[in-house]
Amino acid sequence: MFMSVAQLVNQWDTTNQWVAPDGLAAFASAYPGKPVGVQHLLHGHPLFALDALADLAARLPASHVEHSRGDLAIDQDPDGVTREALPVDEIVRTIADNGCWMVLKKVDEDPDYAELIDACLAEIDPVVRPRTGANMRREAFIFLSSPNSVTPYHMDPEHNILFQVAGFKTMRVFSADRFTLVPQVHQEAFHRAGGHRNMRFDPSFDAYGIDFVLAPGDAVYVPVKAPHWVRNGPMPSISFSVTWRSRSSDNDARLHRVNHRLRKLGIDPGRPGDAPRLDAAKVAAHHVVKGVTRTLRTLMGKKTARAAY
Repeated sequence: MFMSVAQLVNQWDTTNQWVAPDGLAAFASAYPGKPVGVQHLLHGHPLFALDALADLAARLPASHVEHSRGDLAIDQDPDGVTREALPVDEIVRTIADNGCWMVLKKVDEDPDYAELIDACLAEIDPVVRPRTGANMRREAFIFLSSPNSVTPYHMDPEHNILFQVAGFKTMRVFSADRFTLVPQVHQEAFHRAGGHRNMRFDPSFDAYGIDFVLAPGDAVYVPVKAPHWVRNGPMPSISFSVTWRSRSSDNDARLHRVNHRLRKLGIDPGRPGDAPRLDAAKVAAHHVVKGVTRTLRTLMGKKTARAAY
């Protein structure tokens, strides 16, 4: 007799955990600034079966689904990326043969998958909260990739744990604090203008990279804006990414937005970290300006509403 996804999930052994005990200790040894491999215990979860993921892809808003060909360069020009003209659920079901790469975004907005991200974050909260505060803007993503696909060199603005669910891949992760790898002006544009995640890559960067070879049951913690690229193995791959923001990642983004504005005015803002007190003053000023802006928008909205009434 056919069982629904909900029934399968209910049968899942709830004694399983997202993060294995040894993995939690490894995570604690590295968070928040260093990448580290951890282990998890849910790679057999029914929500990651292809049929369940195909159904999820079909019901997500179009803005939450991104896909392309997977035969990309490490430093791929975003303008050169092509897509297959297939329905998104069909891309999921044929991922072993269609040569595609796909990400399902913000799957935490789906109730079933929301429970998974909540469980993960609850387990690591005793490590996260004392060091970077309560997690903010929690999101989850599911990546599917055909054999030998490449995810180009890029960085992300969140703390991230990537859980390998099916297949094998190698993720090469680089230090987030090397300005030779990610120039300051790129970081400023990334935060201020929402620049594309893909970045220029030079083979000399590999001297600073750490390879994490991921099989089902393996995971890797990737710090905020730690550059990385991924090469899939000879089998189709499914990965689940749990991300969150923190006070420190929020302040880092604010600092780069202020520096971007100063640079546009012809002022050299200096390198983050060289003048901690000045950095803190810039962040505080950004908080004030954004707070005033929100208040003015609220007041203007009320005035508009009263005028319409």
